[in-house]
Amino acid sequence: MSDSDLKSKSREVALKTPSGFLAFGLGSGLAPKAPGTFGTIAAIPFYFLMSGLNWQVYLLVLFLSFLLGIYLCEQATKNLGVHDHGGIVWDEFVGFWLTMFLIPWHWQWLVLGFLLFRFFDIIKPFPIKWLDKHVKGGFGIMIDDVIAGIYAWVILYITIGYFS
Repeated sequence: MSDSDLKSKSREVALKTPSGFLAFGLGSGLAPKAPGTFGTIAAIPFYFLMSGLNWQVYLLVLFLSFLLGIYLCEQATKNLGVHDHGGIVWDEFVGFWLTMFLIPWHWQWLVLGFLLFRFFDIIKPFPIKWLDKHVKGGFGIMIDDVIAGIYAWVILYITIGYFS
């Protein structure tokens, strides 16, 4: 499939199917450059809504979003005919929300959480890179960002403890 055909197919999947619209982060994954970064930015307003939840409900939303993501990413992959297309960013949503779990709302922690999550998602330290290459399907798309979110969360949580 040519690049222009894939772009056209991506727009079609992202804008004409409910599962594609969510998988593409409400369209944020259609950004021509750095779709993962734009997807993470698109996750921030939802984090604002979630930040007021008690930790048990937040964790439940996170878990359900992960399960939903497995389905959404699998459907988008099937509709596109491409595994882990860069525009599929629901995994960034969940990874970022995981990064911010139990983190007190403050703009500095939000920015640091964003930067840490993007750092780990981009450099893919072990086992993220291995998982990204060897685990396929919707679960494979989701799990590497979940691990990146856990790495970012640990660093952020320790940093907050040190500076608080």
